[in-house]
Amino acid sequence: MPKVKPSKKTRVHNEIARQGILFNKNFGQHILKNPMITISMIEKAALHPTDTVLEIGSGTGNMTVKLLEKVKKVIACEIDTRLVAELQKRVQGTPYQTKLQILIGDVLKAELPFFNVCVANIPYQISSPLVFKLLLHRPFFRCAVLMFQKEFAQRLVAKPGDKLYCRLSVNTQLLARVDMIMKVGKINFRPPPKVESAVVRIEPRNPPPPIPYKEWDGLTRIAFTRKNKTLGSAFKQTAVLATIEKNYKVHCSLHNKEIPKDFSMKKTLENILSEVEADKKRARTMDVDDFIMLLHAFNSKGIHFS
Repeated sequence: MPKVKPSKKTRVHNEIARQGILFNKNFGQHILKNPMITISMIEKAALHPTDTVLEIGSGTGNMTVKLLEKVKKVIACEIDTRLVAELQKRVQGTPYQTKLQILIGDVLKAELPFFNVCVANIPYQISSPLVFKLLLHRPFFRCAVLMFQKEFAQRLVAKPGDKLYCRLSVNTQLLARVDMIMKVGKINFRPPPKVESAVVRIEPRNPPPPIPYKEWDGLTRIAFTRKNKTLGSAFKQTAVLATIEKNYKVHCSLHNKEIPKDFSMKKTLENILSEVEADKKRARTMDVDDFIMLLHAFNSKGIHFS
């Protein structure tokens, strides 16, 4: 009876199974198999021997071990207990055992301990919330070298006017300097993902701009709902007017400020936008400084977004 050649999918499945680990797609598990990319990511982090490094999604420990060679301590976050067991076996009885701390569970729900640097191949489905969890973490870390889906990385570094420029771009660039380091093809992973990847380096702005982040986030959320529309149009939407008016009434109540009987939120917003010559601007062309100026203009008139 002739042998049937196994499909590519079956061959990949068997290769993984032979290593004793069947990767879980629900956790976004795609293990980086190219050691040169791992080495390059670590080099870009410019590690010091005294550093404490946070690694998210440590997997089978390929990057973890290389980090342990260079720093004082590695905190490895891993949600899959099978991979945690593999990593523990890998360092058991070595000088690295005492330098490794493992956090088991969902990193988005975890209380992160102190770290200087973050180096990680991020599970792509948690990219956005994780970026802001890191950037809002205190005390500040020095830098993060992170691998994301390529389009997500491009959004992080996009500039005003770029096709991919969006709320993610401006919110990230308010809090950090972000640089693209390298693009990484699918073939560098096991099993190969369906998308291309890229590595970025993030340096938090320390100190950050003196702006309440929730206020900022509320403003950019409205502006980028329709990023190609003018701000004048964005702030005329019924739902937007209702939310801002509710915030305004709360603000006036807290500050014992009387609201004039003829007060019109629509007219007030139009006047503010006109005064700072922002009514005809579009979110897709505005940079961080433009939004800072606009937020100050609104806040100075008692208009708040959180």
